[in-house]
Amino acid sequence: MYPIKCLITGGTSGLGKATALSLAKLPSSHIIILGRDKNRCEASVSDIIHATGNNLVEYRLADLSSQDSIRRFVLKFKEDGAFINLLINNAGVMCQKRILTADGYEMTFAVNYLAPFLLTNLLIDSLKINTPARIINVASDFHSQEIDFDNLNGEKNFSPFNAYKLSKLALIIFTFQLSKKLLNSNITVNCFHPGFLKTNISRGLAGLYKIGFKAASFIFGKPAEKAASDLTYLAVSPDLNNVTGKYFKGRVESKPAAIAYNNQISEKLWDLSLKLTGLS
Repeated sequence: MYPIKCLITGGTSGLGKATALSLAKLPSSHIIILGRDKNRCEASVSDIIHATGNNLVEYRLADLSSQDSIRRFVLKFKEDGAFINLLINNAGVMCQKRILTADGYEMTFAVNYLAPFLLTNLLIDSLKINTPARIINVASDFHSQEIDFDNLNGEKNFSPFNAYKLSKLALIIFTFQLSKKLLNSNITVNCFHPGFLKTNISRGLAGLYKIGFKAASFIFGKPAEKAASDLTYLAVSPDLNNVTGKYFKGRVESKPAAIAYNNQISEKLWDLSLKLTGLS
């Protein structure tokens, strides 16, 4: 694998931090963690440098719930002449209540789906001039089987789990659609189900939701380091040089919900997402 320069979102804890550490162990790797909390980012960078001896680990700040913040990050990133050849959209949230972002979108949908849609599209030009390149979206088997375009913002019967499932289905559909648009560009786009992990994804929950999720994670969850090893394989393995538009469970290609392959649905979601992110 060529020397990597990776941008990973949500790299201050859980799967994101474990993956950043795993990638930092590779020769000539340069890792950029994207997060919103300066102190947590600094601590993660320090931990990874100390653990790996790789000084090419840094962080950039952006609030993924704010489209303006994402745009300002990308503008500064490009002005600095920075580049990447690996983008891992890993950050995710699960919110107990229906919270709207400053842009007016339901928080889970905004962070888990609209943020990677916007960030990825804004960075495509950078990736195109640094090929071969890869984009990996961290999805989940815990995704919806259908999509209600009249309830993307969670106005009807909101539940934290349904909002999360919707956001992950949208991310999978986006992955497949983007892979088609980037055919013959030498950029591959795949999505990854890490399995049920011992992470802090439940931090946005409360009450019985939080207690139940934490208990299940403790009993059934696997360490983030195991999933990070699989994600690192997808990021750098030469076996996947020409593999794109796929859904992986660990290192094994699998199939998500059938609706993810519906071209009409994919095109409708793409066009709507362009409008919701101001890209159209």
